[in-house]
Amino acid sequence: MNALNTAVPNDTRPVAGVLWMMVTGFFFVGVTAVVKHMGDAVPAAQSAFLRYLLGLVFLLPMLPAMWRAQLDRRDLSLFGIRGLVHSFGVLLWFFAMTRISLAEVTAMNYLVPVFATLGATLFLGEKLRLRRIMAVAAAIVGALIILRPGVREISPGHIAMMGTAIFFAVSYIIAKRMTGHASPAVVVGMLSITVTIGLAPFAWAVWVPVTVEQIAWLFLVAFFATAGHYTMTLAFAAAPIGVTQPVTALQLVWAVALGAMFFGEPVDPHVVLGGSVIVSAVIFIALREQAVRRAEARQEPTPIVPREGV
Repeated sequence: MNALNTAVPNDTRPVAGVLWMMVTGFFFVGVTAVVKHMGDAVPAAQSAFLRYLLGLVFLLPMLPAMWRAQLDRRDLSLFGIRGLVHSFGVLLWFFAMTRISLAEVTAMNYLVPVFATLGATLFLGEKLRLRRIMAVAAAIVGALIILRPGVREISPGHIAMMGTAIFFAVSYIIAKRMTGHASPAVVVGMLSITVTIGLAPFAWAVWVPVTVEQIAWLFLVAFFATAGHYTMTLAFAAAPIGVTQPVTALQLVWAVALGAMFFGEPVDPHVVLGGSVIVSAVIFIALREQAVRRAEARQEPTPIVPREGV
């Protein structure tokens, strides 16, 4: 949910960018709130599968681009691997939502871009300079503040969220490689299709009858998730990431407030503090990415000037 976009719009509209990002936060927190409201009446695997199955209706505008895409065997293999990896992340996320608080899920979800940064260094050859190392270290400290190992018992929900962050990070790294071979519509559409297929056997293994009301709630989850990604794209198109990325910190505020008001979850200062540290690290990484891209854009391309890292 917190992808780092480094594009710098030519015609910036900062107020519009901030407003769109605030709406994005509402949508993404709405996803977690609805899943939390549903509880564990429907098994996590089945809930995840139905969310993606119902969300396929939002792929209809993408079908022409997907039909025209000329994907070779390598592309299809990478899409398949990404779908399988993302499926595991989704399964663990739905499971975590039934075990830990909204605030903890939201805060730990910010680890995704941090792990993606590490993965890009290991597998894509991106340079990991001192500033990035410090930001990653700060994010890990934030996670430790939330988990407090040795001080309290780490629940299966916390372990599931750590797994979620790792699997989603791998998924985003594969997506980054695929953006040079396929359009964004194809990348998003193939993810939805492959994850639906990947979740199907897990859902079948635990299938229980569902009510019309539960289907409606899961359709709302699919709508919130799709709308959130769309409004996030509008935010990035309206203003630089230096304007929009700090607004994502509000998601943690809203998650804490929703958990306290509607689910009776106490406000844990360790979660707020740890989440704030992680969010700060993510914002720092995003701002550094933007600064480097701007510096590279101003440079005249010559064969003897090396590409700058972060």
